[in-house]
Amino acid sequence: MFFYLAFISSGALGGLIAFTQLIAALNNPKRSSEVPYILTSLGIDIGAVSIFAFLYFRENTAKNAQLAKLSREEKFSNLKLRLDQNKIISVSSLRGIARLVICAGPALFIVESFKFSESFTESLLERGVLVVPFATDVNTPCLDFYDSEDMKEITVKRKRLWQFTPVYVSEWSEWLDEQKKLAGVSPESPVYLSLRLDGRVRGSGAGYPPWNAFVAQLPPVKGLWSSLLDGMDGRVL
Repeated sequence: MFFYLAFISSGALGGLIAFTQLIAALNNPKRSSEVPYILTSLGIDIGAVSIFAFLYFRENTAKNAQLAKLSREEKFSNLKLRLDQNKIISVSSLRGIARLVICAGPALFIVESFKFSESFTESLLERGVLVVPFATDVNTPCLDFYDSEDMKEITVKRKRLWQFTPVYVSEWSEWLDEQKKLAGVSPESPVYLSLRLDGRVRGSGAGYPPWNAFVAQLPPVKGLWSSLLDGMDGRVL
C-alpha cells in the first residue's frame, strides 16, 4: 500500500506542475503550441492518480474488512459457555473438537428447533455437532427430555447434543447483533449459525437449523466424545 501512496503523490505532483504550466501557456500566446502536450501530460497524471487511488482504496477496504472479520472471530472465541454447574469454558476451547451450531431466537423457536433435531440426534453427534441454544427474549426455553428407562440412551445423547448454556448474555447478544447486521438480517429474526471445527462460521440463515443438511454434508468425527467429555480441560471461573 505504501507504493500506491507513493505513486499517487508522484502523479499528484506531476499533475500540479502540468496544471501550472497549462495556466502559464494559456496566458501566453507565444506558448500556445505547448498546450496540447501539456494537456496530454496532465491527462496522464490525472489518470495515474485515479487508478492508483482506486487500487489503494480497494485494498484498504479489503484490509479493513479482513481485520473486522478477525475481530469478530476473536470476540466469538472469547464468549463463554456453561458445560455444567461447576465448569465454564470459552468457545475457543472447542476448536478442533466440536462443530457448534448457534440456535438463536425466542424461547419457542429454541424449543421447536430442539424437537426438530430429535430424529437426527445420533447422526449429529457422530459429526461433532453441539448446539448452543440462545434465547433472545425474556423466556427460558424448556427442553423436555425423556425420563423413562427405555428412553435413557436417547435421553443421554439428547442432553449431550444440547448440553451448553451461554454465559454473559450481553456479550452473546452483542456478537449476534453484529452477525445479523453483517448478513442484513432483521434484529428480531430467529437465526442459526453453523461453525466449522476451526471455529469459523461455516453457514448461517434465518429460521430453523437444517439438521438434515448438516447430516448430509458433514463428515463424521472419530473419537470425539472421549476427548470432549472425559478429558476436556476447560477454564473454570
